[in-house]
Amino acid sequence: MPISFELSATDPGGLARRGRLTTPHGVIDTPAFMPVGTQATVKALTWDEVALTGTQMVLANTYHLYLRPGEDVVEQFGGLHGFTGWRGGVLTDSGGFQVYSLAKLRRVTDDGVTFQSHHDGSSHTFTPESATRTQERLGADVIMCLDDVAGYGEPAQRIEAAMHRSLAWAARCRDAHVTDQALFGIVQGGFDEPLRRESAAGMTALDLPGYAIGGLSVGEPKELMLETLAYAPSLLPPDRPRYLMGVGWPEDIVAAVAAGIDMFDCVLPTRLARNGTAITSEGRINVDSPSWAREDGPLDPECACPTCTSHPRAYLRHLAHAKEILAARLLTLYNVWYYQRLMRTIREAIEEGRFGAWSRGFRSTVPGG
Repeated sequence: MPISFELSATDPGGLARRGRLTTPHGVIDTPAFMPVGTQATVKALTWDEVALTGTQMVLANTYHLYLRPGEDVVEQFGGLHGFTGWRGGVLTDSGGFQVYSLAKLRRVTDDGVTFQSHHDGSSHTFTPESATRTQERLGADVIMCLDDVAGYGEPAQRIEAAMHRSLAWAARCRDAHVTDQALFGIVQGGFDEPLRRESAAGMTALDLPGYAIGGLSVGEPKELMLETLAYAPSLLPPDRPRYLMGVGWPEDIVAAVAAGIDMFDCVLPTRLARNGTAITSEGRINVDSPSWAREDGPLDPECACPTCTSHPRAYLRHLAHAKEILAARLLTLYNVWYYQRLMRTIREAIEEGRFGAWSRGFRSTVPGG
């Protein structure tokens, strides 16, 4: 069954949208946050725990799963759902960003990208056709077109070339796509508004079931990212889901929802947890603080997750200070829960027509927001 998307509410006087993305593996309420399960696992959590947080869809990484265990292994088990036991939605990215960020050496041509594995240095090539086929074999509900990622600060000529190449590759991905998985295109163009507009026009002409905004959170100042978000979502069709790739600070998610974004992913909640940091209603907290050595009370007084209802701050501080594995597990559970609670709050505010006022209050209370 292919996906479908419908909007149920919009914020009066604003661009925030409340919707439902229906997939073969359940409904995803939007705006939605997808925890990153790079290697077909959300680090430190079981799939039952991921579901307990309210997560409805996760992201898995094509680059990593292509290198190991290989798409043939995953396909043998009926795709990612059979391989992992996760019953909710799955989106796979194309691997383009990981090739950009992880490959020791890479060579990009109009045909595709050749790169060295970060594991053993072996040489591999992704073309639009092979990246599409790999994702089809992985069996995700939503798959992404291969794109050419240009980082912040690269020459204007390189950014323009990457945008045009991403458009050409998206057309090839569409032509190679043979399953009923939903193929999303990725808008590029750096921080150049005319290039972004040209990319969005070319992508939407392909008539794909959804679209992503790529090339943000690649080292640029936050103000520049927010300037791009002020116009970029509105370049995309209102009846298709809009996905902002890799942006995950809570205050940035709220700003992006206000601009009309429906879907998010980011490694922040899991990565911060492994480093002893919790994102709370009181701001970002390092739990390995000496001041917590005898601290009673929950990690976040506004949270009802198992971490907050079962363990005092002093215990969490002890685990983090002792570098116990349980610290990473409990903090990851909490952080992912926090993100899903944030998304529920956002959806309720949109439904009730008060998102604008709520979002202004949220930004004013977030340190650094």
